[in-house]
Amino acid sequence: MANIQFPQDFVWGTATASYQIEGAYQEDGRGLSIWDTFSHTPGNVFNGDTGDVACDSYHRYEEDIALLKRLGVKAYRFSIAWPRIYPQGTGELNEKGLDYYRRVVDALLAAGIEPCVTLYHWDLPQALQDKGGWANRDAIAAFTNYAETVFKAFDGKIKQWITFNETWCVSFLSNYIGAHAPGNRDLQLAVTIAHNCMVAHGEAVKKFRALGIQGEIGTTHNLYWFEPYTTKPEDVAAARRNRAYNNEWFMEPTFKGTYPPFMVDWFRAKGAEVPIEPGDMETIAQPIDFIGVNFYSGGFGRYKKDEGLFDCEEVQVGFDKTFMDWNVYPDGLYKVLSWVKEEYGDVPIYITENGACYDDELTADNRVHDARRADYYKKHFIQCHRLIESGVPLKGYFAWSLLDNFEWAEGYRKRFGIVYTNYETLERHPKDSYYFIQQVIKDNGFEA
Repeated sequence: MANIQFPQDFVWGTATASYQIEGAYQEDGRGLSIWDTFSHTPGNVFNGDTGDVACDSYHRYEEDIALLKRLGVKAYRFSIAWPRIYPQGTGELNEKGLDYYRRVVDALLAAGIEPCVTLYHWDLPQALQDKGGWANRDAIAAFTNYAETVFKAFDGKIKQWITFNETWCVSFLSNYIGAHAPGNRDLQLAVTIAHNCMVAHGEAVKKFRALGIQGEIGTTHNLYWFEPYTTKPEDVAAARRNRAYNNEWFMEPTFKGTYPPFMVDWFRAKGAEVPIEPGDMETIAQPIDFIGVNFYSGGFGRYKKDEGLFDCEEVQVGFDKTFMDWNVYPDGLYKVLSWVKEEYGDVPIYITENGACYDDELTADNRVHDARRADYYKKHFIQCHRLIESGVPLKGYFAWSLLDNFEWAEGYRKRFGIVYTNYETLERHPKDSYYFIQQVIKDNGFEA
């Protein structure tokens, strides 16, 4: 039995996102977001579900912070809803929106929990979308203005900032695949939006530095570990394209100020060009204090002509699957973060999301016996320990998610929480995985 022990300064946390938990979508001056529009459009979200109420965390945040305190976390990652701060995206500031987050931040600090804040977790003000959204470069200035407002309001209280969550989802998933708001299916649009969001990230970092804000700033990319099924050159190339779609396309600009040439060529052959303006790449590559990595899965691929965007088909190799039909691949976490260190140096890394969706049931004892989720976490914690022991600068881990919540296009049928949400009563019930993580945090380790 190996004793897995973490460094004393390792940051244990959990994470949520504004639209997924807050509800109160028309309260206290909040404007509409693209997710309000998307979820209220029939056919976009399973069962017609919306985030109108979600977990009602807007009114129940104290209860949620009490759950965090019981869990023992050092930090809590949550996002600020842009439409609560600027209902129209720009223009008039909504002080009631800032006041809500002041209450949340103060309650966290009183509980001894550090707030880690994401500025953009997908709830773009609909008023900006009506003007072209992220495809319109005016959104960059609007975002920078919003970021400046929040930086100033919380300087000294929030020490860790994340500009964007999963730019791949904001761009490709939402505007090429069309699965998320605003639901477009246009490759050029997706490539443009990916670029503009990364420029907006860089501008926010520049603003953070210029203002002299206390603390650290970074961004979060969702990385996926995709390997070739064989050593055949065509399989290696296909798998690399598929991996670069999530990884290099976003990491290379962030750290090196360039796009991978082989991907630029591939997208060009598909009719999409990156709309780079003078100074953009320098802006994107502003030095950051850490990189956030969201990791859920990985897989194996091989060349198949006309299969998807990259002539690559995934090969099933017998992985266990979560209820999202995602491969459970803990070793992929070790591989992808080792790759980050190898490619981009000793930048501090936080796992800003990792977790699993299963078909949970509340039993008569008001518990959820989610042994598979607890096992998922345990296996990924082991990989975190391997990484640290191998010299990878992994500084913290945020479990996704604190609560079962609005799972985007899947509505409420997919549960990622370590706390069960009863969507009829809004009662919260900690699951077995919650108590497993609680013990890991208490001991700062476990017996493997």
